[in-house]
Amino acid sequence: PGRRVLLLGEGNFSFAAALCGAAAAARLVATCYEGEEEVAGRALAAENIRRLRGRGAEVLFSVDCTKLKDYFSPADGAFSCIYFNFPHCGRKAGVVKNRELLAQFFSSCAEVLAEKGEVHVALCNGQGGTPADQPRRAWHNSWQIVVVAAGARFILSDVHPFNAENIHGYKCTGYRSQDKSFSVEGALNHIFTRSTPLRRLKPMICQMEWGNRKISFQVPQVLVDKINRGFLELNSEHPVRTVKEKLTAVLSQAFPIQSIDCSLLLHQGHINGVCHSNVFWIAPNTEQNASTEQMANGPANTVLFSHVDFCKDTDGNSWMKVQEGNLLSEQYFLRPSLLLYVQTLIERAAFLPGTLYVLSGPVFRKCLISPHSLPVFHEAVFVCAVDQGMENSCIQMLVDTIRSGIYSLHQTVSGCKLNVTLQEATSFETTELNDFAAFEAQVTKIQHFVCVETDALGSCEKGCCVGTVSTVRDGPESSDLVAVCASVNLDLLAMLICGIADWRMLWTSDERFLSQFPGGELRLFKSFSLYPPSYVHDVSFWLPDREQFDGVAFHTIARQVSHDTVVSIQLIDSFQHSETARKSLCYRLTYQSCDKALSCREVAEMQLLFRKEIQRCLRVTLR
Repeated sequence: PGRRVLLLGEGNFSFAAALCGAAAAARLVATCYEGEEEVAGRALAAENIRRLRGRGAEVLFSVDCTKLKDYFSPADGAFSCIYFNFPHCGRKAGVVKNRELLAQFFSSCAEVLAEKGEVHVALCNGQGGTPADQPRRAWHNSWQIVVVAAGARFILSDVHPFNAENIHGYKCTGYRSQDKSFSVEGALNHIFTRSTPLRRLKPMICQMEWGNRKISFQVPQVLVDKINRGFLELNSEHPVRTVKEKLTAVLSQAFPIQSIDCSLLLHQGHINGVCHSNVFWIAPNTEQNASTEQMANGPANTVLFSHVDFCKDTDGNSWMKVQEGNLLSEQYFLRPSLLLYVQTLIERAAFLPGTLYVLSGPVFRKCLISPHSLPVFHEAVFVCAVDQGMENSCIQMLVDTIRSGIYSLHQTVSGCKLNVTLQEATSFETTELNDFAAFEAQVTKIQHFVCVETDALGSCEKGCCVGTVSTVRDGPESSDLVAVCASVNLDLLAMLICGIADWRMLWTSDERFLSQFPGGELRLFKSFSLYPPSYVHDVSFWLPDREQFDGVAFHTIARQVSHDTVVSIQLIDSFQHSETARKSLCYRLTYQSCDKALSCREVAEMQLLFRKEIQRCLRVTLR
């Protein structure tokens, strides 16, 4: 009731008449492209126009769907819904002209549609070019509707059959611009909604307490929209917090629980065994390299830091930090794992055997791009000290309780099967580990992996590793205690429980994500952006002489310049010159957004920026 609905391209107004009868309380505006005299000469159209006007609907003629703002004033109110059934340029217009028509139509809709409005476009079978079409046309022979809609910031949020037989009195017309019907068998109704904008993120300064000092540092640009999101805070309804709270509640039935504050994102020192190119390094700013704004806003007792991106020392080692020609004596980095705090925790005098200590918070890692490689995620670490003779029984109890907690989480979500297994670390080859497990194995000696198999998302034969179990024996010299540690990737677990296929969806700013989890209730997630378009670009370059190529840095630059829209990077060719021995690489990048409209033009701009950045940061020579 009260919704203002616009219908475009009505040939004989039979759809408008049917909709007016079904939605009598809506404010209907029915239009057609032809003039009134031409339409009124057709008996069925004249009768439907009479019915529409008799029910209070507005009927307009000679309305161009590509110039809607010329006909409708903002003072009259935006439209809640716009219908365009079987658009066509007329006669024998090909797919290119019809794509152009749709592109202009969507741009025009953006000017008159309400913020949360919908655009319904019905197309004949195969025209849309999405996987919903059966059979599906070749992409080049389709209207590529998701691509043309993305150019006007629209995403496909639903698609369902257009059942003409269920629409009372409806008769399709307009075959080759004539008053003739055409086949609508297998036709689909595509429902589009507005996308949130692709944000241009500004540099961000983060401040925190470090002992008796305040530390201020520049957040790495690739992480700007992921710092201080508050997913685990008390008022959060994010599924990651629900997973953490419910898992902790189950563990509290078997262990006394004590939570440890982990608000400090920076870590200082060295990381043994960890590849340094996987870490986000932070370097102290000197008075010379601190920005004017930072120096003006930072209090006197604030230590300023800047992020170090892909700096190389004179030997070409990309992990070393160089400042004014000298290696920094203090090594600071964004914490890549909460396991780094375990040693400090067990050496505290207040550390009580038998108590399960819980640490949780976001961690940050540079990693290669893949669906389950998360550069930032929320980790929960559970630590319990026991006598050395009780080590195995504690491990078993902790793992059984975590397994029980995961099954308890799964019971709240229907629609997918789930199996939790404990795998010996020795049963995995390094290549079988996902990024989370592989990195944890660098931080500490892993004894077991907690794996989840589900039919909701694809996973490897042994399941997706969401947790690790390890022991720490380096307590006080006189201690006979062993600390048993279990680390859980809360983001991966939430994805598997709720059927979220893409980790980026957890970080979306679109309110339609959290609205599916009211009060933090876990449910099977339904994507609000279906069949998002993907774009492929290649880049080839010569490597610099005597320098090892930093693949992780290459992927991190792609994440940064694309705002995490690069979903795949593949090496498609490698060449070494026979005379100069110079080596050339060719990579294929695939761009795709899981929650936002992404246009061809935006991707082309990102690719140009990517080429400039790899040339500047990695010193490659573009081909």
